[in-house]
Amino acid sequence: MSALPLPDLAQCAAEPIRTPGAIQPHGRMTVLDAASGELLAYSANWGSEREVREALALLPADHARLAPGTGPAWIGSLPLAGRTHDATAHRQGDCVILEYEPGGPVATMHAPMYAVAHEVLPLLTQADSLTALCQAVAREMKRLTGYGRCLVYRFDADGHGEVLAERADPGYDSYAGHRFPASDVPAQARELYRVNHIRVIPDANYDPVPLVPAEGARSPAALDLSFASLRSVSPVHLEYMRNMGTPASMSVSIVSRGRLWGLISCHDHQPKSLTFQARVACEHLGRLLSLQVQALEDNTEVAQRLALHQRVLTLVALMAETDGTLQKLVSPALALHELTDATGAAVVLNDICWTIGKTPPPEQVRELAHWIVGRGEDLFCTDRLPEAWPGGEALLPHCAGVLAVSISQVHRHVVLWFRPELVQAIQWAGDPRKTLPSSGRIHPRHSFDGWQELVRGRSAPWLQAQQAAVSELRQALIALVLRRAEEMAGHAIELGRVNKELEAFSYTVSHDLRAPMRHIAGYVDLVLEDNADKLDERSHRYLQHVKDAASYAGQLVDALLDFSRMGRSGLKPGPVDAGALVEDLVEELKHGERGRLIEWEIRGPLPCLWADPLLLQVAVRNLLANAVKYTRGRDPARIVVAATATPLGPGLEITDNGVGFPMKYVGKLFGVFQRLHRAEDFDGTGIGLANVKRIVERHGGTVWARGEPERGATFGFVLPPAPSRPVESS
Repeated sequence: MSALPLPDLAQCAAEPIRTPGAIQPHGRMTVLDAASGELLAYSANWGSEREVREALALLPADHARLAPGTGPAWIGSLPLAGRTHDATAHRQGDCVILEYEPGGPVATMHAPMYAVAHEVLPLLTQADSLTALCQAVAREMKRLTGYGRCLVYRFDADGHGEVLAERADPGYDSYAGHRFPASDVPAQARELYRVNHIRVIPDANYDPVPLVPAEGARSPAALDLSFASLRSVSPVHLEYMRNMGTPASMSVSIVSRGRLWGLISCHDHQPKSLTFQARVACEHLGRLLSLQVQALEDNTEVAQRLALHQRVLTLVALMAETDGTLQKLVSPALALHELTDATGAAVVLNDICWTIGKTPPPEQVRELAHWIVGRGEDLFCTDRLPEAWPGGEALLPHCAGVLAVSISQVHRHVVLWFRPELVQAIQWAGDPRKTLPSSGRIHPRHSFDGWQELVRGRSAPWLQAQQAAVSELRQALIALVLRRAEEMAGHAIELGRVNKELEAFSYTVSHDLRAPMRHIAGYVDLVLEDNADKLDERSHRYLQHVKDAASYAGQLVDALLDFSRMGRSGLKPGPVDAGALVEDLVEELKHGERGRLIEWEIRGPLPCLWADPLLLQVAVRNLLANAVKYTRGRDPARIVVAATATPLGPGLEITDNGVGFPMKYVGKLFGVFQRLHRAEDFDGTGIGLANVKRIVERHGGTVWARGEPERGATFGFVLPPAPSRPVESS
């Protein structure tokens, strides 16, 4: 974590820096009504209002060409106090603001603007990196202005300024490689730098000159001076400059993509003025740097996005060659973590986690993934996980940064990339944490001595191009999953068609086989009756085997016919009292097993189920009959019927103390003609449990079984509850 908090300069946010009601004393100001040209206000350093009006008479009267919200434009020169002054004007709302500053030499081929166009511009276009570009600007800006030190620095995501280039005369402190805390430039000052690209302070020890109203005019205290070169600056900033030992300064904004990217900051140990021509040249140099910075950023990001786009295409192509399950993303051949320069990656599907590379333990990855899904965002990105997630501290140092995309909010399907903690040593220009003295008003810090901070709990930041790449991958994966779902839906339709054909076939075959089986048994009976005295014992035994086999084949045919009917009959669901149903079936089974001791226990109350009554009766009868059959040999046999429930709905469980079964064969229990015991030991066709499964699943329910050899078995099922019905309005 960063050692900051920074000093509390929150009061700076309320300081009226745009409407100070005063100017710096090295120039003069007049304020006119834009429509009528009437004098509204002037600075108090004019000799008199008459002098103001005489000066106005020497300047062009037409200010209609001035566009609101732009910087001062030169409109002429005039002598004031024995010296030529440059007059500039700009439009601010309904006012025209005129400023008069001591002028410089007449523009020639050696003017500052000419030097920028002829000498500096080629240097900027030849710079092949951001560092080289900033160094060239620092060098040329210092040469152009003559300030003792020139810095070029950019703002990071937290607003702290990082010095990228510096040129300084002997005797000036070096801030190369240092950072300035965000509190040095409050938010409203940043916004003013964004719209007004230059600010000059010739001497931080000045006394502000107030604006006074012209005769009969309103007070100019609320006049917006955002674009005025002479605008008086914050007393806090003036004290900051004095503490820094540099009473003269100039700041030029670097704006990229509409945001304040950084500043060119010039300082001098002595008071120093700049002419209007020099200021214009400096502002243009700042604009040239802004354009070059934006071009470098754009070119770099385009190259990054193109390279990552190719990697995404390759990854998706490899995925398309698999079965499309997202588990394949973590196969070594795809190297998913390398897409974002991460050390590890993970794919989480509900409570299942697959990983590649260096990642946190699976249980922590699942916990993090579930938290990310809960945020409801398609993309989650942080290089400071301990600050974003309460459990992030426990993942240090192996994981401090996470980039993640949610493939599905419903199934908690998330792909995550991880980066380790990157401990950074940051060199600050002064310790911003120091307690500052207070005398009833805000103060800037006093010390700018180098101070080092170790920043922990953060990873290398995720690039915008990397975030765009994983978003692109997310869309591709969703498309791939949808395509696979469409293919599976097509297969399901085809499988349904085939199943219907099989059901029709099995129904036809089983129906048509019933008569031949009966004929075989009937003819055997006739042979035995007509030739009873002619057949020896062996012949009788053989014919009896034929009759028994025909009878068993008939039972199988009848069972198959019943099974096919289960899929062909329509459901007629309604409320079924499971308690009454079970009691009736138990009484029925008791009559069929009069010679056995069976202890029945019905643990009521049993639920009311929403089902087709006839089909539910078939399913429950099969389960109860199974329990009766496989408890033969137990004295006493114990069968328990109890209510059960899951999030899907209510149901029943039947538990017995019979022969049981090994759990490794549980998958075979509900198959057609599947038997785990010998037919000689337990009669039956092996189709009863298959009927139970089909009936339960046709109702949208779930069936299960648990068992242990010689210790009994439990069979259960649940069905969805009754559908809710809309309330009828009267």
